[in-house]
Amino acid sequence: MEDLRKSLLIVNGKAGQKDLMKSLGMVVPILADAHPNLHILQTSKPTDAKQFCQIHGEEADVIYILGGDGTVHECINGISPLSRQPKIGILPVGTCNDFARSLQIPLNLKGAAEALVNGKELKTDVVSLNEDYFLNFWGIGLITETSNNIDGAQKAILGKISYFLSAFRSIQQIDPFSFKLSIDGEEMEDKAVMILVANGKFIGTNELPYPGISVQDGKADVFILKTTSLSVMKDLLNMKGSYKWDNTEKDLLHFQGSQISITTDLPMEADTDGEVYSQTPAAISVKKNHLRMLVPQK
Repeated sequence: MEDLRKSLLIVNGKAGQKDLMKSLGMVVPILADAHPNLHILQTSKPTDAKQFCQIHGEEADVIYILGGDGTVHECINGISPLSRQPKIGILPVGTCNDFARSLQIPLNLKGAAEALVNGKELKTDVVSLNEDYFLNFWGIGLITETSNNIDGAQKAILGKISYFLSAFRSIQQIDPFSFKLSIDGEEMEDKAVMILVANGKFIGTNELPYPGISVQDGKADVFILKTTSLSVMKDLLNMKGSYKWDNTEKDLLHFQGSQISITTDLPMEADTDGEVYSQTPAAISVKKNHLRMLVPQK
């Protein structure tokens, strides 16, 4: 891979110093060999990663992101509005690393670094959300309650298992909400316990139960869960790809579209790429092949 301009490595500074030095030791020699003009920027507070990308993104050939889904989300919000965008390489060190899984990037750091510097460019969709962007998913209802109920200490110890434990706790608390939904001009009104808009294929390390999800098709996949019945939740938690998506089951619906709007009777908190900071109403628009992601050759 030619070093055309300077390259950046953005590092999540929230990681413990010992873990951070170990991670840098695995990736920096590989990146520096491919990019002699490599600059390392370490975050010290929220929004640092976004600001680094806003300030330096247009002058960089590639930005590598050493962090989890939250750090990737921040960087995407800094890069997506740029008139000249760098290539993006995800070096996964988070709990779930969901979009890295969608791109089939190795979860071993050294393997990921080697795969990306010898990899290829893949243009992928990104989704605008009101004034922001998301890469993997946006959701309200059960998925947001699950995020809010995750115990921080439990997450650090149990990792992805904590998401399932939180989901079971949330099921007992969730009540249906009324919504109005428009997908490419088609409108519907109903009640649900969860609405999920997905661009990526994985949430909480598990593949979503629909084999047609693509990060390049210019469409988001909308899942509407209308009940927390045990049979439906079992299918969801097991993420069964063989689920019959003909929308006749009525408990779990699936649609695709590029222009989506969602309103609720009262503003509802929304989980956006694993971070709860936005709320309804939501105006969602898919930007087809907007980002330049590095992926393994095979």
